[in-house]
Amino acid sequence: MDRLGFATSGELAVFWDHVTPAEAKTWWAAALADGRTIEVDIEGVDGKLRRSFAWPDLMDQKVPAPVPRLRILSPFDPALRDRKRAERLFGFHYRIEIFVPAPKRQYGYYVFPVMEGDRMIGRIDMKRDDCVLVVRAFWPEKGVRMGKGRVAALQKELARAAQFGGCGDLSFAGEWLQKPSRSL
Repeated sequence: MDRLGFATSGELAVFWDHVTPAEAKTWWAAALADGRTIEVDIEGVDGKLRRSFAWPDLMDQKVPAPVPRLRILSPFDPALRDRKRAERLFGFHYRIEIFVPAPKRQYGYYVFPVMEGDRMIGRIDMKRDDCVLVVRAFWPEKGVRMGKGRVAALQKELARAAQFGGCGDLSFAGEWLQKPSRSL
C-alpha cells in the first residue's frame, strides 16, 4: 500500500505476487474492520469508480504535482507493472511484443512507453546499434498533438536516453513520427 497509494485487493496481490486475490481480500477486509485501512472510490480514466483500500491518512496527505517533464519509461516501471491497473488509471493499453511473431506486432519488438506529467502520451521503438541510439518510430496516443515543443521535449529525452545507454549518437528513421495510435 505504501508503494501504490491505494489499491484493490487484486492489485495488491498482483503487486506482491505472494498471495492470491482471495487471501489479499481477506486480509484487507480484516484490516478495514479494525480501522487499519479505509475504503476509497478511485475514478478511472473511463469515469467509473472502483472501490479500493488505502491507509486512513490518505486524504490528509499532500500529493506533489506530477513532474511535467516528458520521460521514456521502462516497460517494467511501477506505473505499468500491473497492466490492467495502468489501463484503468491512464487509459494506456500496453503490451511488450518481444514474444509476438514479427508480422503480428502492432508496434515493435521492444517498445517503450512515454509519459508526460501524469499522462501517457505515446510509445517509442528505439534500439541501440553499436554506439548509436536508433529511433525507429514514435506513436502518439489518440488525442495527443505532437507540436514543435513536444517533439523538442521528446528529442531532449532521447538524447538523455542515448547518453544513459552509452550511445555517442542519435539517429531517426525517415518517417519516425507516426500517426496517433488507435484506441484498443
